[in-house]
Amino acid sequence: MNLNLDFAAILERWPVFLDGALLTLELAFIATVLGALIGALGAIGRRSSHPLIARICGIYVESIRNTPLLVQIFLVYFGLASLGMKFSAFTVAAAALTINVGAYTTEIMRAGFDSIPRGQIEAAEGLALSRPQIYWHVVLWPAIEKVYPALTSQFVLLMLASSVTSQISAEELTAVANYVQSDTYRAFETYILVAIAYVFLSLIMRAGFWLLGLVLFPRRRRLGTPL
Repeated sequence: MNLNLDFAAILERWPVFLDGALLTLELAFIATVLGALIGALGAIGRRSSHPLIARICGIYVESIRNTPLLVQIFLVYFGLASLGMKFSAFTVAAAALTINVGAYTTEIMRAGFDSIPRGQIEAAEGLALSRPQIYWHVVLWPAIEKVYPALTSQFVLLMLASSVTSQISAEELTAVANYVQSDTYRAFETYILVAIAYVFLSLIMRAGFWLLGLVLFPRRRRLGTPL
């Protein structure tokens, strides 16, 4: 059996692939920023002394972590449509990815919060720091520093998972690949190039997070701790 690979027709459509790759990065950026914010607030909520707030945050996290991303995307897409709220596929995809990664970020951040020694918080209270100051300087920022590698890995996984949004016609990289292979009848070659593209996108994101870590956490840089 001979395998005859022909990438010419695929490479001719490189502008379309570039647009898809940029949209994938745009989705990942929006979901990362908003998901990080939701994760921080959710982690604070899960550790709240108010049982109702802690329970609501817990239900959100467990509901998202125990259902497939594709089902969540369909729920957001068709749920909003059934309420008469019309949004573009890109907006729905960004919202669904944000909701998804927010739940996973919540658990990662909560692990970071739990790693902060109680004595450190008591020392901050002894210095008469306000509660917001304690959360920012003693709890939140050191917690983010400790779980930063896990957070960045989760955000890279989010970018890869964005391929599922092609099911609602979000024109990201996988959706573009589906269109190209149906037009050229070169499915194997198309998905080889897309796989390589995802590897490059992952490397770009990891490099970006590494540089960001150097700026945000100079102490880790001085100590040589992996970011």
